[in-house]
Amino acid sequence: MKDQDIINYTRIAEAITYIKANFKQQPDLDKVAESVHLSPFHFQRLFTDWAGVSPKKFLQYISIEHAKSILVNRDSTLSAAAHDTGLSGTGRLHDLFVNIEGMTPGEFKNGGQELNINYSYAETPFGNILVASTPKGICHIAFADDEADALQELKAVFPNATYRQMVDAIQQNALYIFKQDWKQQDAVKLHLKGTAFQLKVWNALLKIPMGNLSTYASVAGSIGNPKANRAVGSAIGDNPVAFLIPCHRVIQSSGNIGQYHWGSARKTALIGWESARINS
Repeated sequence: MKDQDIINYTRIAEAITYIKANFKQQPDLDKVAESVHLSPFHFQRLFTDWAGVSPKKFLQYISIEHAKSILVNRDSTLSAAAHDTGLSGTGRLHDLFVNIEGMTPGEFKNGGQELNINYSYAETPFGNILVASTPKGICHIAFADDEADALQELKAVFPNATYRQMVDAIQQNALYIFKQDWKQQDAVKLHLKGTAFQLKVWNALLKIPMGNLSTYASVAGSIGNPKANRAVGSAIGDNPVAFLIPCHRVIQSSGNIGQYHWGSARKTALIGWESARINS
C-alpha cells in the first residue's frame, strides 16, 4: 500500500469511528470532515471511494441499526426509537426506514404480523431449495442443504408472519426456470423487501442474460454508480431470491468466481450448467 493510501485509509477509519461514536448527534458532512481535517468536498469523495457509500448513507446505516435494536423490544415506541437515535421525530424515523429497509418502522416492529407466506421445498439440479411466496409474488428462494436451517433463515426476516407449507401457482411459475422453460420468466412476480439501492442492483442482475457473466464493476456502472463496487457487492450478497435473481452471474474483474451465499462450488456449477445449455 502506498504512503498516501495509508494516510487516506487512516482518515477514513477515523471518520468511521467518529460517526459510530457520535451518530446520536447526527453530525453533518462539515462536522465529520472537520474531525479528520479535510474539506467537505475532498472528504465526501475520499469516503465514498473507500467505503462504497457516502458519509450520509453510512450515518443512516448506523442510525437505523440502533433504531432496530430498540424496536425489537415489544414495549418500545417509535417516538422513543427516534429520540434515542438522535432523530427529530417519528417522521424522520419513518423516512429513514423506508429509504434503507424498504418498509416502515411499524412494519419492521410487527415483523410481518399481517403477512401470509406459503413455502415449499423442491428439487433442482443443484440441490434442494426452499421457495416462499406471498399473494403478491415470490419473496424468498434459498438452497436448502438443511431444510430446518433454511426455514429458520426465512422466518428470521418476518418472525411474526403466518407460515403455511404448501405449493401454490406463484411458486410453480418460478420453478419453471429450473426446467429451462425461460419463456415463463416474465410470468414470475416478485415481492421483495429491500432498499431503493438494493432493488436497483437486483433489477440490474435480472438483465444479465442466461449463460453470460458480468462483474461487480459492470453492475455498478449499469446503475449509474461506477464507484460503488463494495456497496453493489453487499447488495448482491443480500439477494433474497437465489437463481431467479441471478447473482451467481457476477464474478470478480480478475476472472475469479468470487463468493456466493450458498457456496462457491455451487456458483461454479450454476455458471457451467447455464453455459452448457446455451452452447447446446
